[in-house]
Amino acid sequence: MDYKDTLLLPKTDFPMRGNLPTNEPKKYQAWYDADIYEQMKAKREGAEIFTLHDGPPYANGDIHIGHALNKTLKDIILKYNYFQGKAVRMTPGWDCHGLPIEQKVEEKLGKSKKEAMPTEKFRELCRAHAAKFVDIQRDGFKQLGIIADWENPYVTMDFKFEANIYRTLCEVAQKGLLVERHKPIFWSWAARTALADAEVEYEDKEDYSIYVHFELSDAAKEKIGVEGKAGLVIWTTTPWTLPANTGISLNPEEMYVLTDDGHIVAEVRYDAMIEEGVVSGHASRKIASTELENLLAINPVNGRSSKVILGDHVMMDGGTGAVHTAPGHGEDDYKVGLKYGLEVVMPVDEKGCYDASVKGLNLLPNADEFVGMHIFKANEPILELLGDNLLKQSKFVHSYPHCWRTKKPLIYRATNQWFISIDDKPEGSGKTLRESALSAIEDVNFYPASSKNRLQPMIEGRPDWCISRQRSWGVPIAFFRIKSTKEVIFDADVLEHVANLFDVHGADAWYAMSNAELLPEGSKYNPDDLEKISDILDVWFDSGSTWNSVLSSGNYDAGEYPASLYIEGSDQHRGWFQSSLLLSSAVNQVSPYKTLITHGFTVDEKGEKMSKSKGNVVAPDKVIKQYGSEILRLWVALSNYQTDLKISDGILKQTAEQYRKIRNTFRFLLANVDDLEAYVSNDAYGELDRWILTKAREVFASVKASFDAYDFLGGFATLNHFITNELSGIYMDITKDRLYCEEKNDESRRATQSAMAHISKAMLGLVAPVLTYTADEILEYAPALFKDGMENVFDLVYVEVPEVAASFDDSILLDARVKFSEAVDKLKKEKLMKSTLEVEIAGDMSLFAINDEKDLEDWFVVSAMKASSEGEQVASFEVEGKTYTVHKATAAKCPRCWRFTSTSEECACERCAKVVGA
Repeated sequence: MDYKDTLLLPKTDFPMRGNLPTNEPKKYQAWYDADIYEQMKAKREGAEIFTLHDGPPYANGDIHIGHALNKTLKDIILKYNYFQGKAVRMTPGWDCHGLPIEQKVEEKLGKSKKEAMPTEKFRELCRAHAAKFVDIQRDGFKQLGIIADWENPYVTMDFKFEANIYRTLCEVAQKGLLVERHKPIFWSWAARTALADAEVEYEDKEDYSIYVHFELSDAAKEKIGVEGKAGLVIWTTTPWTLPANTGISLNPEEMYVLTDDGHIVAEVRYDAMIEEGVVSGHASRKIASTELENLLAINPVNGRSSKVILGDHVMMDGGTGAVHTAPGHGEDDYKVGLKYGLEVVMPVDEKGCYDASVKGLNLLPNADEFVGMHIFKANEPILELLGDNLLKQSKFVHSYPHCWRTKKPLIYRATNQWFISIDDKPEGSGKTLRESALSAIEDVNFYPASSKNRLQPMIEGRPDWCISRQRSWGVPIAFFRIKSTKEVIFDADVLEHVANLFDVHGADAWYAMSNAELLPEGSKYNPDDLEKISDILDVWFDSGSTWNSVLSSGNYDAGEYPASLYIEGSDQHRGWFQSSLLLSSAVNQVSPYKTLITHGFTVDEKGEKMSKSKGNVVAPDKVIKQYGSEILRLWVALSNYQTDLKISDGILKQTAEQYRKIRNTFRFLLANVDDLEAYVSNDAYGELDRWILTKAREVFASVKASFDAYDFLGGFATLNHFITNELSGIYMDITKDRLYCEEKNDESRRATQSAMAHISKAMLGLVAPVLTYTADEILEYAPALFKDGMENVFDLVYVEVPEVAASFDDSILLDARVKFSEAVDKLKKEKLMKSTLEVEIAGDMSLFAINDEKDLEDWFVVSAMKASSEGEQVASFEVEGKTYTVHKATAAKCPRCWRFTSTSEECACERCAKVVGA
């Protein structure tokens, strides 16, 4: 008789290989065609809501692997909450204003064409450029299987959006936090605009290190009672700022010394100055810094007066203890200069060149030669002008601020700019904006927890936020100024009228409409008396106000404010996380996010940054075509995203192997529950079933706890360990006999099938957020009992494995299984046996906690477990000090189940004979 046809072998059409690159796009398109995001909303109507507010990528260029990481991580988190039964919202967004787009459009036009073009026309071209890349990037994200409200994204250049950015600005102004100041800020001469701190990068730059003698005025010498040569020695790295010097700062707590050769330096710096050869004379007299306060020195470059002042910013870890102070060129200089009423001299134009004021203010001799000269080219001519007052010069390399877009060195330049004041109190609040922001982050959950230590010090130490830019493509700071008084109009009616016009016409209205059209009907202001402010807003203000424009405006079904979660790269502590926090704190005194997650950046397998020149760039579209997006998604989940993430072809191959293991585990489980039509009751499970159900319940609870804490790596490590060891390595192996060989409705078979169905369904709910395509495919091929009416994966809600009565303590049994395997592996290698069913184990069975004899045999996958055996001993192993012997089975091999439990190899064993006979 051919017994093969009597076996209940696994049966499923679920394919072993996913063929992901071919099949995923079809499934994704079907989801988008069916508007699956709207279906997800409908299926969770009335449930607790989880709002993931999308940080907007910049609408310029194709998506790269960093984009893929960011959006995939968001998608996993969103779907995790969805499959846990929550209603979810994610409105994807794009940042569309700003310098990079201006530069791209300007490159195409040419500079002369751009300058001759009306601003509104140039903005139209910028708008078209951004719109093109919004579409390109959206398609790229959809190819990754990202589910979001793609039909209603937020785009910062949409008319209503621009209007709401402007309304946020007006709210900040009405809170009394918007101020205009003439002060030094980071200035990109290459981009001809002011920059915020978040737009500054630090790179190495070679600079001069110079020590310069500033002779004291005669009146100053007389005041302190010295004769002959006597002057303060300053140290600077920027010779080009010397013409704008109006002061010398000393430390108020320090003593200074006058040397025999007429130089004054801090006493604690004197030995270092001798060593460096800056001064050589004996320290002949001590002078307290307070004695020198408000005295005058002479600037050796131009003969202008330089006031001696005191400042806590003067450090003693370098230099001379006397700091060259030019309030137009430095934040500390400006602050201390305000206190002493120093003149703010700014002879540098927007292009980084000296302007005509170097001549008008007599800042340089032979001034005509310097007008129009770039400041970085002026260093050498200025050093020549110093003559003997230049005590020492050298060059060194140090970290220096650069523009994040042009990559050129920045300068500090005093200009009229708009700032959000950090240390003023918003109207109606008892706290300053800084205090309010610091208080707000106390209620935020940070992942990793250490990221709080990055954001908090930045808020504690940050200066006022410079929000104005001297460019064309952005939301204008659309305020009127009265020409005669220069007073800025913050009239609520005027502001709301302008905002309403922006709703309809966009911010272009500020440029295209006349003053009269921009004023409300019956306005008390005469349009001819007014002038428009021409600056635009920093793009970080655009994205920083998205909580208002997206979550609070009512224009989008985007979820709740404050959002459940913001998640971006670690660079956003100084960018979007901070700008969003400041604006939300300014207007509402709360954080815009309840939880903040920070992820690292993508690097190659050596940990090196990706670049085209190195040839180590991994492009998302290439990964999708070669492996499929499921592999990319699993790579994200299996990576420690809180640090930099390594990716390469080798790493993706390893991830593909992990995927195959997960897929084939589900395939085995599906194939073995194919004919299951009802779950058994909880009291019908045998010892082995209760063991795996209890183990699975514990493991899945641990996985869920990891996922709840956004630790997908830890969760998957726990899950993969369970799949490899207990589930696949033991249970799926030891239950094959009952699944294949018992009668179809045998209690033990149905119990094992039920256990497998419960485990696979719970496990599906855990992997679905990451492997959504595969989870949907599994459901497609799952039996009706498993589907339980689900049409697709988006009907799935995570269900726990049922709680069953406790099973056996497995500690000794697991050890015994390992020891037994080691013993028989030698036999297999020596080709003395093929299968463990060929043997039986003899020894003290009371040590093992499994009561049922057949279950114990199945645990070891042997044909018998006995106190003693008459069969030939082939091996032995020891457990808990007791020896167990392994013997060749004494019974014959059953031709149906292959267990050595038959009386003859020609006939089936008792169990199989009964099943076949039945």
